Amino acid sequence: MSEKFTKLKALIAEVADLNAAQAVLGWDQQTYMPSGGAEARGHQLATLGSLTHQKFTSEEIGNLLNDLKAEFADADPDSDEARYLKVATKDYDQATKVPSEYVAKFAKLTARGHESWAKAREASDFSIFQADLEEIVEMRKEYVSFFPPADHLYDTLLDEFEPGMKTAEVQEIFGTMRAKQVELLKAIADAKQVDDSFMHVNYPEKQQWDFGVEVATKFGFDWKRGRQDKSVHPFTTSFGVNDVRITTRFMEDFFPSALFGTMHEAGHGLYEMGVNQEYERTPLNGGASLGVHESQSRLWENLVGRSMPFWEHFYPRLQESFPAQLGNVNLPNFYKGINKVEPSLIRVEADEATYNMHIMLRLELEIAMIEGSVAVKDLPELWNTKFEEYLGITPSNDAEGVLQDIHWSFGGLGYFSTYALGNLISVQLWEKLNKDISDLDEQIRQGKFDTLLGWLRDNIHIYGRKYEPQELVQKVTGSKITPEPYLRYLENKYSEIYGL
Repeated sequence: MSEKFTKLKALIAEVADLNAAQAVLGWDQQTYMPSGGAEARGHQLATLGSLTHQKFTSEEIGNLLNDLKAEFADADPDSDEARYLKVATKDYDQATKVPSEYVAKFAKLTARGHESWAKAREASDFSIFQADLEEIVEMRKEYVSFFPPADHLYDTLLDEFEPGMKTAEVQEIFGTMRAKQVELLKAIADAKQVDDSFMHVNYPEKQQWDFGVEVATKFGFDWKRGRQDKSVHPFTTSFGVNDVRITTRFMEDFFPSALFGTMHEAGHGLYEMGVNQEYERTPLNGGASLGVHESQSRLWENLVGRSMPFWEHFYPRLQESFPAQLGNVNLPNFYKGINKVEPSLIRVEADEATYNMHIMLRLELEIAMIEGSVAVKDLPELWNTKFEEYLGITPSNDAEGVLQDIHWSFGGLGYFSTYALGNLISVQLWEKLNKDISDLDEQIRQGKFDTLLGWLRDNIHIYGRKYEPQELVQKVTGSKITPEPYLRYLENKYSEIYGL
């Protein structure tokens, strides 16, 4: 390795350390920090954010990247070194377009915004969060202005979370999906509904926690390199390949919230733990995109965790943990109950067949905010109107409506579509998995997940950010992201459950 490359890696490793320090502060803010610490935490994050940005956008790093581009012009484009330079150069080009003053101001604003959102959600009063969200939206518009004009204003924000993806591509995918999902939902609505009343009784939190930990352990989550805590909104964060944090939340009268939340976040955590150890403190560490990341969490939560083979193994243990609640519920009825399709208010609790409708609604609102055709003050009313249009039900308050998600409080406009893309990718991977592992269902039935995890490690996790999402999905499945496998999966699964 050349002296210049060694120097570049050392400088960027320090930037990675500063980013990890910010992540620690962010994790603490959402788990253990007292609400009174919000202002001080905002200053701390602003300072670290500004320092990190200044360090990464330094002239020294720019010169090294430029010199090394020429040095590696004839190198194998798929080598780790070439990919390191490609990813680092893109990150650098994006970062140098954004002033350090903006980074500091935005970090402070979103730290405050998180606290006002949490208070507004608790009080079910959007007005508490409105002023901060208005400023966040304006700053996201300002962020777009730092970059060359794109095909759509939203493209710049989307690329931040799903590199290479265009707004028009997402809209086309969603347009294809929406008509077919509406058709499926109509058929299900006309069928006899399944009974899930057993899920809406008291499930003590301690037993929920213990069972979730047991499942995550079976999946392969390494508790020497990770931990789980409680938070208002479940999330996963990583301070490095060997320090991954997941969170969940509990509803004592609805056990799927914590259980499937733990499975979901464990899927994210397994991805972070599986990245090539050599990518630690480099631009290649982390996931290819949020869509690919979501494919991992949805795969473990839904394709594994809501499957019949999974519960053929785990249901006796769940009944042992909750004999009063589940002792008289047989496995077929339990399986149907946890896969019940019914329009619901809360995205993270939504079933597989309605989930993407939640995402389409949010994408429509985000694009409208960035285009300026929707004012922040009108969001609660517009949210309720759109919810009725998309799902046929109307939230009764702001907490179960416009305030339910944390994302806008940290400025994550551009984020939501990645959830639906993750659903699509998960099934594309699942179809390939079943071709490569012919007895996958039987292994799951026996509670064995090492072959499944090993396949994901070898085909997805180990590459980190080495490949862009479309590139990675094409490499593994032979096709770019497409809705057809997911739509086929939904139709097959729910035709069986509902006798369609």
